[in-house]
Amino acid sequence: MLEILRAVYHNDALARRQNIPADARLRFHQQHSRPLLQNLHAWMEAQFAERKIEPNSELGKAITYLLRHWKKLTLFLRHPGVPIDNNVVERALKKAILNRKNALFYKTLNGAKVGDLFMSLIHTCELNGANPFDYLTELLRHADELKQKPSEWLPWNYRDNLARFSTPTAA
Repeated sequence: MLEILRAVYHNDALARRQNIPADARLRFHQQHSRPLLQNLHAWMEAQFAERKIEPNSELGKAITYLLRHWKKLTLFLRHPGVPIDNNVVERALKKAILNRKNALFYKTLNGAKVGDLFMSLIHTCELNGANPFDYLTELLRHADELKQKPSEWLPWNYRDNLARFSTPTAA
């Protein structure tokens, strides 16, 4: 089971490395990943049909879950652009849950709001490939420019502005 899933994720990594468009990636997965997943589906059903696995065991529960959600879990084989998993969303939710736990220790409601603001800012930086500390440092260094054009100093585009404001170094 793990080998098959590893191969499917390997196929997805190959497609992403080659920047294959969504339609071509769909065809690639249909050609390379669908047969693997069909074999996995057949194997899982055979485990119950041949009574090799007890449905109430941990493995049986895991297989039951996969079979029950099979159509949704294999959506990437039927629709272009659908990601193979939702790990990005799950990581974002984990950050929010961790922040909620940490918020229990804020002394004031305002402190909790500031913590939420920073958690959101830090995560937005991470999603856009920006170092949160460097980003905040640059915002402080360029506070006047930030006040004039805040939309040019967002985590996804602030580096473009840094090039304009950086001074050339003497050789």
